[in-house]
Amino acid sequence: MSGLTLRAAASVRSPQGRTPEGVPAALDYFRDLLTPFGEKPDEELLSRGPHVHHRDLVDLLVAHEGVGGSRPELAVVAHALPDVVPFTAVAPHLTEQLGGRAVNFAIGQQGLAAPFTALRIASAYHRSGRAAEVVIAVLEQTTLPTPFPLPQETPLTDSAAALVLGASTGDGLRFVRAHAAGSAAAALGRELGEGEEDGTLLVLGPWVTGDVPAHGAVHRVAPGSYCTSLWLELADHWQEWQRAYRRIVLCDTDPRSGRTHVALFAATAA
Repeated sequence: MSGLTLRAAASVRSPQGRTPEGVPAALDYFRDLLTPFGEKPDEELLSRGPHVHHRDLVDLLVAHEGVGGSRPELAVVAHALPDVVPFTAVAPHLTEQLGGRAVNFAIGQQGLAAPFTALRIASAYHRSGRAAEVVIAVLEQTTLPTPFPLPQETPLTDSAAALVLGASTGDGLRFVRAHAAGSAAAALGRELGEGEEDGTLLVLGPWVTGDVPAHGAVHRVAPGSYCTSLWLELADHWQEWQRAYRRIVLCDTDPRSGRTHVALFAATAA
């Protein structure tokens, strides 16, 4: 079976938020969660946030024709920051919007590694014949119960991206592999080795601050997100990139763990 190829994508940035609802109940949950660690929720911080729920982000992604028309066998939600409201199962909600037959789950608590993990899992499902089509939704909301280092130091915006992947039906971008290393230079060495520069676009996320191998075609992603940045850019530009380049290398470094994550896509021709 051929590898997963990007068929459609969608992005959402800074959507309209909600009036805070259910905050007292959520505060009780966060108190129980944080008290054993000597912390307590910040009611003012929680109340003044945009209150864009993960479910809201999913609904906006599905409103895009290319995503909403998908009927996947696997649906994966990836996020680095938690949802506004606890106890919400968003992956089943995504599945319900896309035909209701997909195996579904969420990947969290991995920082910006979560979407890369989702791609590896999706690829394994596809290779085994269990998923002819896959939807990956990368979600990020910024209303949090306690100060979080990243939003405080670098303001983040609510955002989301969706990737629809399946067997190649013509021109597109085929997912090749994803891996990680202790530095950007080490992670990129495999993808930007000798002889690979021609026809390769290097897409660097906003958290890559270390030295990277010298490369000609580079696209720098602007700050404003933690785990969605690369995938927002891919959703917006994948069609023009697959016409202009043979290979797309996506790279970002998690500012909390220091590990660099890389995903390689290769252009396919009809």
